Amino acid sequence: MWGNAFLLSVLYLLTGIVVESIRRRYHAPFFERLSMALDSLPARALELVHAMEPLRAAYFTGRITDLGVRVVFGIVTVAVIFLLALVVGAIMAVLRWALLRASRGGSGPPPGNG
Repeated sequence: MWGNAFLLSVLYLLTGIVVESIRRRYHAPFFERLSMALDSLPARALELVHAMEPLRAAYFTGRITDLGVRVVFGIVTVAVIFLLALVVGAIMAVLRWALLRASRGGSGPPPGNG
């Protein structure tokens, strides 16, 4: 579970780096939209915890740079991916436990001689 979350995080961040590099060099509308799509996950997560507005204010007042925003978005993305992996892993563990319990007949051990 942790390995998959780590791999997915690395792939997401590498994709973001490549898209951002291409977007800055060529200014193509496709890469602008792709960059915004990649940024939507951390932006929505920050909005959910009411942290997007302070980040936006810090960016527009110059207290945080583009790179700083990218670092925050990267950290939030990794955290969201690991949280999703934890939730999915917990759900799968509960389903496995329920399936194993159902396959045993759902009752305790068979009655003994005593």
